[in-house]
Amino acid sequence: MTMTTSIPLDAEFLQNLGIVAQDEDLLAKAVKYIKKLAAKKPDPTLMSKEEFDAMLDKAERQIARGEGKTFTNVADMNAWLNSL
Repeated sequence: MTMTTSIPLDAEFLQNLGIVAQDEDLLAKAVKYIKKLAAKKPDPTLMSKEEFDAMLDKAERQIARGEGKTFTNVADMNAWLNSL
C-alpha cells in the first residue's frame, strides 16, 4: 500500500470504526472479523519447533567451541548488555 492510498483508507477506516463503535453488537462482529483477518497474516517473528530446535543446537555447538559468553553474576551480564 502506498502513502497516497493509505491515508484516505486510514481516514475511511477510522470514520467507519467510530460509527461501528457506537453499537456493541456491530463492534463485537467487527472485532471478530478483524481477528480473522489478522490470523491470515503470518507473524514473521514466530518460528517452527524445528527452527527453534535448530537454533538451540547451533548455540550449543558454538558454546562447545568456546564461542559463547558466560557471566558469573547478573550485574556483569547487565553491564555487558548495556554496552551493546
